[in-house]
Amino acid sequence: MLLLTSPAFALSAFLCFFAAVSADDPYRFFTWNVSYGDIYPLGLRQQGILINGQFPGPDIHCVTNDNLIINVFNSLDEPFLISWNGVQQRKNSYEDGVYGTTCPIPPGKNFTYILQVKDQIGSFYYFPSLAFHKAAGGFGAIRILSRPLIPVPFPDPAGDYSLLIGDWYSSNHTTLKACLDLGKKLPFPDGILINGRANYTSFSVEQGKTYRLRISNVGLQHSLNFRIQGHQMKLVEVEGTHTLQTTYSSLDIHVGQSYSVLVTADQPAQDYYIVVSSRFTNPVLTTTGTLRYSNSTGPVKGPLPGAPTTEVGWSLNQARSIRTNLTASGPRPNPQGSYHYGLVNTSRTIILESSAGLINSKQRYAVNRVSFIPADTPLKLADFFKIGGVFRVGSISDRPTGGGMYLDTSVMGADYRAFVEIVFQNNENIVQSWHIDGYSFFVVGMDGGQWSESSRGQYNLRDAIARCTIQVYPLSWTAIYMSLDNVGMWNMRSEFWARQYLGQQFYLRVYTPSTSLRDEYPIPKNALLCGRASGRHTRPL
Repeated sequence: MLLLTSPAFALSAFLCFFAAVSADDPYRFFTWNVSYGDIYPLGLRQQGILINGQFPGPDIHCVTNDNLIINVFNSLDEPFLISWNGVQQRKNSYEDGVYGTTCPIPPGKNFTYILQVKDQIGSFYYFPSLAFHKAAGGFGAIRILSRPLIPVPFPDPAGDYSLLIGDWYSSNHTTLKACLDLGKKLPFPDGILINGRANYTSFSVEQGKTYRLRISNVGLQHSLNFRIQGHQMKLVEVEGTHTLQTTYSSLDIHVGQSYSVLVTADQPAQDYYIVVSSRFTNPVLTTTGTLRYSNSTGPVKGPLPGAPTTEVGWSLNQARSIRTNLTASGPRPNPQGSYHYGLVNTSRTIILESSAGLINSKQRYAVNRVSFIPADTPLKLADFFKIGGVFRVGSISDRPTGGGMYLDTSVMGADYRAFVEIVFQNNENIVQSWHIDGYSFFVVGMDGGQWSESSRGQYNLRDAIARCTIQVYPLSWTAIYMSLDNVGMWNMRSEFWARQYLGQQFYLRVYTPSTSLRDEYPIPKNALLCGRASGRHTRPL
């Protein structure tokens, strides 16, 4: 046996080990300071949440399988968490950054997230998940590039831009939160932002070249339509899936969703309007940016390009036209179409019905009658430490049941490796948007009216788009297929942020009795412990 007694030798051995690991799955290190600061998104001063002094926060650029080490210092005066919309946290829901899985970072403290973008590509974003902080900022874009040897189904663009769009309030997030805490509804938003600004953002292009735009709706409530004056957009990727390359003059992007398009600067050299407007609202909110040709001979001119019809049918047909490119490689070299989801028998059907109403004379929102309330301890920690009384598996039904809404810490149980059908039933007269942490799912169908077993006859069982956030149109349904291949405690939520805050969410506990590292990673050594998990121990450092 060789004893490593020399500190220099030991350090050298560690560095060699680190380098060997990095050669396969590189590490990227980030240090973020989260603070309050003055921002002027609508021209008036308000308190925003900044990351390293930036609003929006810095972009994360990485490559498939990279390890992201993100040290977050909380300089706010209240607890804080960041979640990673679309990053699947394979086998590692402890790092998901929502209160059901992760203890908040106390004021004046820090926490280091250790993430791996395992087997993923595409366009996503991060956001603050607690206390309505999302209404103050703290969000930013995530870009996961393909590994160098994996073919991408389009030439490298001349440039790659992230656009974070969303509705916005001029009131501080504390005012909005207080309104919700009193059991009231939020007023109509005050404007729309593009990368944190209204009517000021510009992007430079060179005539004749093609650019990639990664567009995410990071707003609080409304579906938005995106369009560029005089230019067509070729859709190439949706939330980690390469799409059939269909050309659109405008795109509906619902809350929480992310799209990648290619735009060619093939028009006369001048400036052109970029337009983002709210959908299915009265009044319609609109903001503009500028696509600026480097050899521009003049400023933007002419009327804004018109929005699509306000009828839901136009948007529904566009959603149905978005399909997977079966021959393109995803994060691995094998084609995206090699997994034939339509040939797999579903083992369970889950029907989720949203509702709104009053509980104890206060506005609340629910799924299958249950309006979620947070427990005193993150659910994943309670599960790991076997702390009783924090939650009950089965506290939400997998089918709608008659009766009124009620409060509970709703957790639905599910078996690891099951293949399930989930139906989102929307009996309200609004567009809804739903997100599932930890997963990508196949959007097999959507239509108006009530879903029934006969609705399966219209399912797309060949090239449905795989994504993590899906819209449900008014008085309509959307159905998805999902392989439960990721053990953990996963948040399923409305992306209408006031609804999420007031109970329209629950947790899916994907469980296996196995303790193998092949199925789930152990609790992180640096995990924060709070609530009834305080004073316990994770693993030896």
